[in-house]
Amino acid sequence: MRKKFASLAAAALLSVSMLAGCTSVPKFETEAEGAQRPILIQGPMPIEAEKFAERLDKVKIEKSGTFVFYKGKLDKYPVIVAKTGKGMENTAAATAIAIEKYNPAAIINQGTSGGHDPSLNVFDIVLGERTTNIGSLKTGHLEQGEGIEPMGWIPMDLMASEGSAGEDPNAETIRYYEGDKEILAAAKAVKDKYTKGKVVEGTIGSADVWNNEVDRINWFHEKYETSVEEMEGAAAAQISKAYNVPFLGIRVLSNNKTNGGAYNPNTAEANQDYVYEVVKQYITDMKNKK
Repeated sequence: MRKKFASLAAAALLSVSMLAGCTSVPKFETEAEGAQRPILIQGPMPIEAEKFAERLDKVKIEKSGTFVFYKGKLDKYPVIVAKTGKGMENTAAATAIAIEKYNPAAIINQGTSGGHDPSLNVFDIVLGERTTNIGSLKTGHLEQGEGIEPMGWIPMDLMASEGSAGEDPNAETIRYYEGDKEILAAAKAVKDKYTKGKVVEGTIGSADVWNNEVDRINWFHEKYETSVEEMEGAAAAQISKAYNVPFLGIRVLSNNKTNGGAYNPNTAEANQDYVYEVVKQYITDMKNKK
């Protein structure tokens, strides 16, 4: 009788195990109830990510493809620093992977940038009240031999419809991704802690293009109202919006062609120091809301 009961119990246990293995359970439902969702900090290059990661406690490194994620704690709260690599494609992929894998409460995309606003200097920081893709453009119609006219190119909103954006006149607009108000409030609350330059609100432009033509830079500044340009933020903003994750871009000027500001790589570390204060403030604000 005991042998029969043991056999039945073993069979039942095997059946439950097989059922559990075949059942698809949403990832986030398996997390411990009340677990804190991490804050994700993005930096494209090693100099834009690793200094921040060094300041976290109990860091563990995870990799997915070419993307590196430094998981740790700041003020006992989970924070992940993602080294995304340069460019829009890398950033979009790294953002989607991080959202699916870590379910972040908020995303801050930060790093260096080139100035578009002549009133801004190297080491000044721009809080992305808005972020936009300045590489999504439609050219005018010109026949062979008529040359090119980049100043006449038209903004193209690829998210305007599911049809052809190039044929849809409603897509001839600039799409702006608004920075999250609560992260922005935390960033503004610690502005005085940054002493190496100004901290201002503005528009961050992104594209897989490095603009060195001052007239072209001025065109973007006038048409898009851009404060700076870089190569990642709009991609992260777009994916964050797709998943409804709060997002803010924070960029320091490493150079400014419009006023002769020479490139300074030390701006990357200065920006991470400021973003560190922003994250601490944001964590405090989240705890005070509870």
